[in-house]
Amino acid sequence: VQLQASGGGSVQVGASLRLSCTASGRTLDNYSMSWFRQAPGKEREFVAGITWNTDSTYYGDSVKGRFTVSRTNAKGTVYLQMNNLKPEDTAVYYCAASQWSTVTASGMDYWGKGTQVTVSS
Repeated sequence: VQLQASGGGSVQVGASLRLSCTASGRTLDNYSMSWFRQAPGKEREFVAGITWNTDSTYYGDSVKGRFTVSRTNAKGTVYLQMNNLKPEDTAVYYCAASQWSTVTASGMDYWGKGTQVTVSS
């Protein structure tokens, strides 16, 4: 499964962005999907995830109430809606897929290339 994240960019504090994750030539309906991010000099951080079977959603503490993970009805695309962006949200964002009902990094089977998000004050 080849994943592609898109939608990153450079924005001002308080702005919104929506990241998308798609898979080449297939839908993502049988995969749990997660978003992670990594800022320079920092460890990779879990951002949000959605399980394949129940569509349960999970969020990292730093983004709760500001970010929303969702799928299209056909589950071909997974989104990360990011609102009220802060400078500390600046990072490369990655989407990842798991064949299991998990959203943790250790459970991911496939990783996409990241998309840069830069938030300036």
